[in-house]
Amino acid sequence: MNENVDWSDEIFSILLEQRIKQVAYVPDAGHKKLIERVNEDNYFRDVPLTSEEEGVALLSGAWLGDERGVLLMQSSGVGNIINMLSISVECRFPLFMIITMRGEWGEFNPWQVPMGKATQSTLEAMDVKVIRVDVPDKVAETVAAGIKLTFDSGRMVAVLIGQRVIGSKDWNR
Repeated sequence: MNENVDWSDEIFSILLEQRIKQVAYVPDAGHKKLIERVNEDNYFRDVPLTSEEEGVALLSGAWLGDERGVLLMQSSGVGNIINMLSISVECRFPLFMIITMRGEWGEFNPWQVPMGKATQSTLEAMDVKVIRVDVPDKVAETVAAGIKLTFDSGRMVAVLIGQRVIGSKDWNR
């Protein structure tokens, strides 16, 4: 795992600046530092989920309650949310997601490869605008642009953070 994740601190600052109040997540090593920062800050309402699709419903409710939110997950969770995205599509709720990718560069687990390959096209098939970032120093500006696009246009937007950015896992450590 790549321990140099200063982009997490930048994302944290952007979430504050952009008035993101609710942070829904399934625990994920790629988002670990960001989740820890959110958990420690009383501004945020952090909501650990048992499954990613709960986050779509939660953030739809947050929007109805006049709060902005973000759904943090890894690419393997995208398969779990597809049916729930119909809520955002039909009700035209904005939905912002930050997705750490698996099944790519340096992946050790073959079970992660199929969903990693299908993540972007699957989201796009559900009318999600996908913005991908593969360079650490571009993560913050990409997230900021994604938040702006989501809430200014009322769209579903997913920022995919490539596995080269988050690093590959190694069970031998």
